[in-house]
This record gives sequence, structure tokens and C-alpha cells, in this order.
Amino acid sequence: MIEVYKHTPLYRFLLFCNESGLERTVLDCGAGGDSPALGLFASYGYAPTGIEFDPAQLELSGSYAQAKGMDLNILQGDMRQLSFADGSFSFVYSYNSVFHMRKQEVITSIQEMKRVLKPGGLLFANFLTVNDFRCGEGVDLGEHQYEQFDDDLPVIHSYYRADEPDVMFKDMEVLYKEDRVLERLYNGERIRQGFVDYIAKK
Repeated sequence: MIEVYKHTPLYRFLLFCNESGLERTVLDCGAGGDSPALGLFASYGYAPTGIEFDPAQLELSGSYAQAKGMDLNILQGDMRQLSFADGSFSFVYSYNSVFHMRKQEVITSIQEMKRVLKPGGLLFANFLTVNDFRCGEGVDLGEHQYEQFDDDLPVIHSYYRADEPDVMFKDMEVLYKEDRVLERLYNGERIRQGFVDYIAKK
């Protein structure tokens, strides 16, 4: 039985990747967790590599891969300083991850993702927007950056206007952009989340 992954926007990215004709090498920046999206790409014949900063999240992804009999090749790493050569991957993505840092660090991380991407390769990244229900909560760090708590741990969240990340992709061809606002039930409450997604070609 084919597993259905919860990372819905990555199915669209996978479609773009499948149609590109490029070698199927993919890097996930922020690849940890109990349902790593690299499993989706591996199931479609991609050679996966992932980096994860948080040891606890890295352990969860390792347990998932072992249980599924997958080699997802997820390593300890920092997307602000990727330990890969220029042009190493056909596809690079960061899903629900890159915005967990200050905006200047986000810029650095996106530049690193572009550096390790092959010419003609595709990049997916998504960002929280100011339409998100949590924007404005927590310790205000300026410029819609806040220290908030996830699972009782302090985490930085950076929020963007829908056009604000455009500048990070000015040297690429943006193939797809979507400003999304969704409502869903979370712990019995209806919440509103805001994201802007990019798929860009180097």
C-alpha cells in the first residue's frame, strides 16, 4: 500500500521534478520528524539526502526510516552552511522549516540551497505569512519576527508579507508561487494559517 504523506504542497513540487528530466537527486533542508517528506521522494525513485539541525527530530526520522526499511540518508546539518559542493543536487527543498530562524539567516539559508543546486535545478521553499494566526504572539524581535513556543520550547518564527520573499528568487525563474491561507482544526480549535510557496528554477 502506497503511503500518503501529509506534506501536501510537496506533491506539486514532485510533479515539477518528475517533468524536469533531470537526474533524480534531492536534498531536504529540515528533514527530521516522524513522517519525513523524503520518504515521498524515495518512493518515486529519487536518491534522497536530508539535513536536520535538531538531534531529537533527526532521531525521529531515523526511527521512521528504519521502520519502513528506507535509506533516507538524513544527516546532522545546518542549512545556513550546507556541507555539500556547488551544484550537488537537481532538486532542493525546505518545507515548513526555513522560517524557524531570523530573516537574515533565512536569506543565508536560501543562498546556500541555491548554491548546491545544479544549473536548471528546482528549488521549493515556503514561508509563514502575516496572515497566520500566531503572527504577533510572543517576544517581538522586530520585522514580524517573534520568539514563540512549540512543544514548550522557545522557537523563532519569521512571518512575511506575500511579496516579501520575492527578492530571494530574483536570480531564478519562478515557475510557481502560491499565497495560501487555510483553516483547520488543531487540538479542538479552528486555526488560520498563512503560507507563501515558491517553486523556482536555477
